[in-house]
Amino acid sequence: MSTNQSPEFLSAQKKFLMAQTDEEKLLGMEEMVKFMPKHKSAEGLRANIRTRYKKLKEEIAKKKQQRKQARRKEGIRKEGIQVVLIGFTNSGKSSLISILTNTFPKIAPYDFTTKEPAIGMLDYEGISFQIIDMPAINYEAFDQGMANSADILLIITESMQQINEILPFLEKAPGKKIIAFSKSDLLSESEKRKIEATLKSKKYNFCIISAKTSEGIEELKQKLLKNSSIIRVYTKQPGRPADKDPVLMKPNSDIKDVAEKILHGFSSKIKEVRITGPSSKFPNQKVGLGHVLKDKDIVEFRTE
Repeated sequence: MSTNQSPEFLSAQKKFLMAQTDEEKLLGMEEMVKFMPKHKSAEGLRANIRTRYKKLKEEIAKKKQQRKQARRKEGIRKEGIQVVLIGFTNSGKSSLISILTNTFPKIAPYDFTTKEPAIGMLDYEGISFQIIDMPAINYEAFDQGMANSADILLIITESMQQINEILPFLEKAPGKKIIAFSKSDLLSESEKRKIEATLKSKKYNFCIISAKTSEGIEELKQKLLKNSSIIRVYTKQPGRPADKDPVLMKPNSDIKDVAEKILHGFSSKIKEVRITGPSSKFPNQKVGLGHVLKDKDIVEFRTE
């Protein structure tokens, strides 16, 4: 049965068929919707056009979001240990990045204040942490890819229920997970004890914090340090104090690894190594290149 298509509809259809971009196709289809036949015999045509129009709009929106996320990733250059804050809206993420890094993102009582990642740097005991406040996990701008690539995931929460809702989003994320139970200033001592007991029973890596009173903030920094998978090795020259800035190494690194990180080929020039610190039996112990280091060791290289 003929659908008696109008000249306007046929013109719109031609515009759609000749379109080069999704946006041009959408404009053509919008005109098709506007001028499509209204009589009963065109019911199937109208249903088909509406379905295709809806799918095209969804595809365009999805591609825009993907491009936006790609630009965001390109704009965030990884520095130091990357820590991503994960949580629901109004959980206290923005307040926490503010107190950790002196970054001042927008903080407001209404939902979804954070619409773009906010970035700050925390320098703590010789290690730099790049803190990223992500949009809420239930907001469309949440970047799952960034969560999956972070070194540490700091889960900001106000309830056990939120933890249960957040963790499934992070199943594929290999980064270390720390739960920061926030807004402790609103809790009684009895409530804090119950929360602590529950988190311990579930064997979570956690701390209870308040950005308002700074309760637990120092403990949180220590947890970031512990979960950074980094050891700090300080080098020194004979007769001089140890350098202030450490060489950052992976756990189980040895003397040779440190020497090669300082300068490629440097290990072959070393005649003697002395070490003081957690991995030494006594101060100024003479060791070989295969000696495995620990955090805060001081290494003295002698090349003569």
